[in-house]
Amino acid sequence: MTASSRAPQGAGHQESERSPFARLTELLAPYQPGKPLITLSLGEPQHPVPGFVAPVLARHIADFGRYPIAKGIEPFRRAAANWLSTRFELPRGIDPETELLVLNGSREGLFFAAITAARYPAILMPNPFYPAYGAGARAADCEQVYLPTTLANGFLPDLDALDDATLARTVAIYIASPANPQGAVASKDYFSRLKKLADRFGFMILSDECYSEIFTKSPPGSMLESAGPDYANVVVFQSLSKRSNLPGMRVGFAAGDRKFLSLFHELRNVAAPQVPVPLQHVAIAAYSDEAHVEENRRLYRIKFDLADQILGNRYGYVRPAGGFCVWLDVSAKGGDEAATVKLYKDGGVRVVPGSYLARRQPDGSNPGAGYIRLALVQDSETTAEALHRLVEILD
Repeated sequence: MTASSRAPQGAGHQESERSPFARLTELLAPYQPGKPLITLSLGEPQHPVPGFVAPVLARHIADFGRYPIAKGIEPFRRAAANWLSTRFELPRGIDPETELLVLNGSREGLFFAAITAARYPAILMPNPFYPAYGAGARAADCEQVYLPTTLANGFLPDLDALDDATLARTVAIYIASPANPQGAVASKDYFSRLKKLADRFGFMILSDECYSEIFTKSPPGSMLESAGPDYANVVVFQSLSKRSNLPGMRVGFAAGDRKFLSLFHELRNVAAPQVPVPLQHVAIAAYSDEAHVEENRRLYRIKFDLADQILGNRYGYVRPAGGFCVWLDVSAKGGDEAATVKLYKDGGVRVVPGSYLARRQPDGSNPGAGYIRLALVQDSETTAEALHRLVEILD
């Protein structure tokens, strides 16, 4: 398979493995923002925190005085399992005792999942990808196999390009739907095809679904819907960071294959920080309420309406199916780094180069090169101002 490669060693390798945001800070360090700064580089939701958070924390403040259990309190696991069954068309209900674990947000779980899975040489991942995937694969001492996600393949890994030799040495594949950064959503047929490959070759599907509740048209599906009644070889990761606008609370969960989760629990029980019990009670309230999620979604919809109006068809803009990111082709504007610098020093708009979110393929190409990512996390007025500045500067 031409998409696969072990990342090369040396200075270039070390640079490529660094945080995209550390690299962005260095890129912009010589410059000052030309206008009051608007940050669209970081996917940190800025909508108001739900009103129920403070009262729930106050009621359970004494629980900060004891160590939490690693698997999560039973009421949290039951609430998360109930939400999954309500939100998605599952083959059967998730067993909260054996098929669901609390997480410190999805990032921590996605990292430790690679270490839990490691027994073969390779872990596959989309390219561009969320940095936790690569960090987990490196910690597990697995080869990182990059699957380019480009406009030509709908911004999802091309399953037809995976050859048997690569799949035979694969321990796990990361998949994100909605995708970060492009917002592509996998169909049920796509998930079903991926599940058949996982069953045939015996690898785990680590499905990152933290953006599943941010969409403007059809609700994205879940890998669990195509996993079969035993959920074998499938684990999904969810978080309240995006769904409930709680990025600082660090609560999410993993659900699916009970054999994998048993091993996952054993590792996290000694290696990962436990989730404080008061935060789990907030999460129970969050997973029991949809009104704040619908309001969150409405606010993002307003901002994508603005993007539709202001960007039009410039820079290959297409309203994404899910998530809150915009993926713009600036290859005709000097490339992603040049456009990022120009937007910052001339317009005070901070974005992230797409090449920083991806890795080089064996042929030397970078699937993120020529793109910039914007996270529409600011309020609608600030977002509109940033988009107007972007068009004025790049045009």
